[in-house]
Amino acid sequence: MTLVATEWLGEHLGEHDIRIADASWYLPEAKRNAHAEYEQRHIPGAVFFDIDAISNPATTLPHMLPDAALFSAVNDKAEQTTLAQAAKKIKKIVIFDSPAVDPTPFATYVGSNAAAEGRVTADTLAKLVGGKGTVLEVDAAPGFSTLEINMRAFRDQMKKYPKIKMLPTLYDNDLPATAASQIQSTLAAHPDLGGVFAGNTNTGQGIATGLKQAGKQGAVKVAAFDAEPDEVASLKAGTLQVLVAQDPASIGREAVDQLAAAFEGKSAQKSIGTNMVAITNANMNDPSVSKYFYKSGC
Repeated sequence: MTLVATEWLGEHLGEHDIRIADASWYLPEAKRNAHAEYEQRHIPGAVFFDIDAISNPATTLPHMLPDAALFSAVNDKAEQTTLAQAAKKIKKIVIFDSPAVDPTPFATYVGSNAAAEGRVTADTLAKLVGGKGTVLEVDAAPGFSTLEINMRAFRDQMKKYPKIKMLPTLYDNDLPATAASQIQSTLAAHPDLGGVFAGNTNTGQGIATGLKQAGKQGAVKVAAFDAEPDEVASLKAGTLQVLVAQDPASIGREAVDQLAAAFEGKSAQKSIGTNMVAITNANMNDPSVSKYFYKSGC
């Protein structure tokens, strides 16, 4: 672990490989609420790390490690060492959504097939643009394991369409405003732009906003990943043409079930694949499809 100065952090805020966790915690006699203070004010982009919430509640000792954990390896290479260390101290770990580099120490991996999602997205977008023209891919940041798998599969599949020209991939650091600016700059440099692949939720929202501001909604075909409420609204409005969605509810349910099985001494499946679906304006009202819309709350 490296100690850095606040000035250094200020200069590097927003960089794709910088993640900030606010782990503030106070003794009871301080009469301060760390989470409430985080909600009022925190470093831009920081997430709140609640040490009380992740501690083992079945012991009277404070802040002991839990017996089990569910973990999504967002940046698999960077997190592999930490995961391997955790596996030595936590009895059971289930990886979900984003796979680890080495799955050996873990009970189960639960998630959809990111490579298949990339291929489906490429085929769908190629069809939307008529198998020709200029296509752009915008994603959050390099290094995110599932996104990297998805992106590679998307680009490899696009090679099947020789009349489609792929522009260099752009990264928006998971900021919708950056994605909106990037799509407008790309339109200025490539007025023949025919299609865009938005690699995640925030990117899809930003692309939709940028196209609407440029008066190009519908003219530029967009395939986006995930099916958040804002993306579904953009699909209805015609700003986005297809959403490639996972099944988050099944991922969560299967992950918990496999963790319970491991605790009970039952055999846990080493890998479980979950469904995905391509959602369009034509099929979005079909109950078998609309069940994949992501919910803003439970």
